[in-house]
Amino acid sequence: MSKKKMKKTLPEQVMDKHNINYEPLELNILDKTPAERDVILETFHVKHDDIYKTLAANGDKTGPIVAVLPITKHLSLKKLAIISGNKKVAMLPLKDLQKTTGYIHGANNPVGIWQNKHFPIYFDHTASEKSHILVSGGELGRSDKVNPKEIVNLLHSQFADLLEHE
Repeated sequence: MSKKKMKKTLPEQVMDKHNINYEPLELNILDKTPAERDVILETFHVKHDDIYKTLAANGDKTGPIVAVLPITKHLSLKKLAIISGNKKVAMLPLKDLQKTTGYIHGANNPVGIWQNKHFPIYFDHTASEKSHILVSGGELGRSDKVNPKEIVNLLHSQFADLLEHE
């Protein structure tokens, strides 16, 4: 029986062009219980803390900026403002997300945003300690398992402390 081949998303095409290793995964855990989620993640050899979200914000000086952080954590807008050279940063309103980033909520991908928009992108420093993280593959239910250091290098990005501490 032949395995269904996934069509490559724009971010995956960009990573191919730049010789970035990644593993595309069809991974939809949004509507799953924690137990079901953990079983799915285990089959892909990833933990819930390995999943990173891509959040779009607007800086008062820079305009749109992007933060990539663990899905289990909260973004500190104050820290994002400082690292990005803004006095104030606000989350991009959901109604403006697709026209600004090119992606719908839940499908934002840092590589795709960088390729199309060239917005400044910041990765939380926790990613620098990992051999891989999962980011959205640019479509709902699609993820890419990537080496965060390779992606930060590709995007001319940087690691920074972006987390709101409880």
